[in-house]
Amino acid sequence: MIASALEFEKPIVELERKIEELQKFAEKEGLNFGTEVEKLTTRLATLKEEVYRNMNEWQCTQVARHAQRPYTLDYAVNTFTDFVEIHGDRAYADDKSIVGGMCRLNDIPVMLLGHQKGRNTSENIRRNFGMPNPEGYRKALRIMKLAEKFNLPIITLVDTPGAYPGIGAEERGQGEAIARNLIEMAALEVPVITVVTGEGGSGGALALAVANRVLMLQHSIYSVISPEGCAAILWKDGTQGAKAASALKLTAPNLLKHRIIDEIIAEPLGGAHRDRKVVYGNLREALIKHLSDLQQMSKEKLVADRYARFRQIGAFEE
Repeated sequence: MIASALEFEKPIVELERKIEELQKFAEKEGLNFGTEVEKLTTRLATLKEEVYRNMNEWQCTQVARHAQRPYTLDYAVNTFTDFVEIHGDRAYADDKSIVGGMCRLNDIPVMLLGHQKGRNTSENIRRNFGMPNPEGYRKALRIMKLAEKFNLPIITLVDTPGAYPGIGAEERGQGEAIARNLIEMAALEVPVITVVTGEGGSGGALALAVANRVLMLQHSIYSVISPEGCAAILWKDGTQGAKAASALKLTAPNLLKHRIIDEIIAEPLGGAHRDRKVVYGNLREALIKHLSDLQQMSKEKLVADRYARFRQIGAFEE
C-alpha cells in the first residue's frame, strides 16, 4: 500500500487495496484466489508503468516534494560513510536547514553539504522547511572553504523551495550571503559536484550549485522560481501551479536537453521514496564516475571548467 499517496496515484492505491483485501479474504476463508490475484497484480504492474512513465511536469513536481523522499542526512549515512557533521557559521547561528560535514565516498574523503527538510510539522519548523537564512549560506561557505583548505572534493545536495524571505533574513543580508556563495564557489580550486535531489528553487538552490558538474535525480525539479510563485506573477493566481510548471520546463529531461544539467540519475518506478536503496546506489555510482574525471584536473583547470560550463548555458539570436 502506498503511504502518503498523491492525487494521480489514487487508481494505483485502489487496485493495491483490492489485491490486499482479496488476499486477506482468501487466507481467512481458506480459499485459493491465486489466479485472480495474479491477474490483478499483472494489471497493477501495467498501471504503474502507464502512470509513472507518463508523469507531466506538475505530477513530477509533486513527487519531487514528497515527504518521504530521502534528504541530505539520509544520503549522508547511506550513500556515504563516516559522516561527521559541522555546525554553525561562526558569526550568528547554526541554521538547521543546511547540514554538512566530512565523510567518505567509496573511501574517498569528501565534504558533503545540502539542504535538510523535516518529516513532520515540528521537524519542519526546526529545519524551516528547508529554506535557509543567511547564516545557513554562510555555514555552507565556511564548510566549502574548509574543504578547499584541506583539498577535499565538495558534493552538494540541493532540495529547497528557495531561500527564506523573512524580514530577519533580509536584515541579516540574505541577498549578500547568496551572492557571496556564487562568487566564492566559482573560484573554488577543488572539484565541486551538485545533485538536485528534490526541488531546486531559485537563488536558494543556486547558492549551493555553482559546480563543475550538476546532476539531477530523475523526478526532481530545478527552476528559477516555484510553479506557484510563477503563477502568482504571470496570472495573479497561485493556484495555477500546474500550468506554470508546464511552462517552466523544470523537469530533468528538459534541463538536460538545454545543457543546464549534465546527467539524470535514475529513480525507482514512482520515485526515490519507493526504494531508497536503489537511489543510494545510483547516486553513489554517478558521483564516483564524475569525481574520478574531475580529480584528473589541475586547480586552474577546475576553475576554468566551472566557468566554461555556466558560460555555455542558454541560447540567443543575433
